[in-house]
Amino acid sequence: MRILVDADSCPRAARALVLRAAERTGIQAVFAANRPIPGIRGKTAVMEICPPGEGTADNRIVELARRGDLAVTRDIPLAARLVEAGAAVIDDRGREYTPDNIREKLSLRNISVEFALSGLGAERNAVYGRKELKAMSDSLDRVLSRLTRGKPGL
Repeated sequence: MRILVDADSCPRAARALVLRAAERTGIQAVFAANRPIPGIRGKTAVMEICPPGEGTADNRIVELARRGDLAVTRDIPLAARLVEAGAAVIDDRGREYTPDNIREKLSLRNISVEFALSGLGAERNAVYGRKELKAMSDSLDRVLSRLTRGKPGL
């Protein structure tokens, strides 16, 4: 089992949370990005620098993903690919993506993109604070507990 992190868009506090969880559990955490990400270190941390180009880090994460792994990403199309590969997936705000909800989440995301391209996009709240970090922490602990008990199924 590994924790796979889409490191390009993952907030620093969320990366630190994953690093602590990996150290505590002894589970390897793989951070994939197109550039080095500061602070990725420790006995259980691996930084995968992917070649430049659209989607190369996402593709690498999907290549690595196996049933029983946990992935962390806010990229919903990537989450859909990971769910299809059998990985458990959460985002940095604690939302879990499952076979039961990923199609709906992807449809809503696609509609939002269409609205934004038409100039009708809503303002986004980019705040990442204690509330968001706590939600991620709770979700990370819950999913890791489920996976380490040998119940990767959702």
